[in-house]
Amino acid sequence: MADYRIEADTLGDVKIPQTALWGPQTERSRHNFPTGALMPLDVIKAMLSIKKAAALANLEQENIEKEKADLIVKAVDALLAQNDDELRQEFPLHVYQTGSGTQTNMNVNEVVAHKAAQIDDSIEILPNDDVNRSQSSNDTFPTAMNIAALEKVNELEKAAHHLITVLDEKQREFWDVVKIGRTHLQDATPLTFGQEVSGWKSMVQHDVDYLAELKPTLNELAIGGTAVGTGLNTPDGFADQITKHLNQIYGGHLTAKSNKFYGLAAHSGLNVVHGAIKTLASDLLKIANDVRFLASGPRAGYNELNIPANEPGSSIMPGKVNPTQAEAITMAAARVMGNDTTITIACSQGNFEMNVYKPILIAAFLESCEILAGTIMGFADKMVAGLTVNRERMQALVDNSLMTVTALSPHIGYHASAEIAQMAEREGTTLREAALKSGKVTAEQFDQWVDPLKMTNYDK
Repeated sequence: MADYRIEADTLGDVKIPQTALWGPQTERSRHNFPTGALMPLDVIKAMLSIKKAAALANLEQENIEKEKADLIVKAVDALLAQNDDELRQEFPLHVYQTGSGTQTNMNVNEVVAHKAAQIDDSIEILPNDDVNRSQSSNDTFPTAMNIAALEKVNELEKAAHHLITVLDEKQREFWDVVKIGRTHLQDATPLTFGQEVSGWKSMVQHDVDYLAELKPTLNELAIGGTAVGTGLNTPDGFADQITKHLNQIYGGHLTAKSNKFYGLAAHSGLNVVHGAIKTLASDLLKIANDVRFLASGPRAGYNELNIPANEPGSSIMPGKVNPTQAEAITMAAARVMGNDTTITIACSQGNFEMNVYKPILIAAFLESCEILAGTIMGFADKMVAGLTVNRERMQALVDNSLMTVTALSPHIGYHASAEIAQMAEREGTTLREAALKSGKVTAEQFDQWVDPLKMTNYDK
């Protein structure tokens, strides 16, 4: 038996691996564009769902025979029932292909048609005329982009909410543990570690709120626009019908009430939502850096926090513990920031009636969601949840700080307080010793006024 078969497209005959479900256009693309990452399966799955919804919508519009529509639905369901490894075997195309995603659309059309033939070869299903009926790559691919993006954003939101929960636990656990504050990398007035954590938690909560506010823009679908947004070859009402079925599949709030010329030529929704994802990445990088620097040491650093020992930290230094979860999430954040630049440039390339950077745009978007969601979970469960505080170190730094002198200002004035702090620094004494030596504060007054815990207003 030959290891390949011959199929023809409009350009001529093509040799295709005998067992492959794809057809000639997929095979051409496989050889013409062999470089880089493969098209994300999230996009493929969304495209398959679109084909199912299109068959059902066409059936309702009496635009396709019932036996053909039923067979397309069966073929899609069979493909979606496969695990990712099995599914990947039939979708071998790369991100770096035509900028419209046409070859991936045809890959899906061809695979559905061949799968249909495996199920029932008595009914001919054609990739273009049946599976792609009432559609164009130019409207199906951007529709799949938005659907895939929504699914991934949902996963990212779940991970962020989990981190908020873990941070909330740490906030309550350490609410009254006093430590020294720092501004401009210099000593500042005291706060509690719980208060510091509350700031981190609020950052992530704000970022989740921004995502929730912006995410609905992805509900607008380009489907129904076909080639240039005019809806050529699409029956009246088709866009609403297919969207109805997509909402049944995804349980969402997708809508076809959108400007199709915008939907094909621009991807502003993906751009603005990724901006919120980039903001989340920026905040996570700050939080992770705070944690790893406060845990630096244990003998030659800040040493205020103790981090979990998840794995040996060095191949040469025995007993070393490194903040690896912080390093992972900060690397992910750096990648997201790079992806944001890629997405910004890609979204600007809407030449005339169509943006032709669609594959790299959605690949970058989905990668950002995936790597952030994964590293957030690791950071939350394998680092933040296991954080403990070095109370003795925190107390020693507070006791040795000169900025607790701020509590004296309301009583003896800013100038006199500054003189006391400068004396303590110059003579290498404690603030209390300098204050008493100045003669401006009694021991009883100092102990009453300079109470680090009260200075934090932790009970308000």
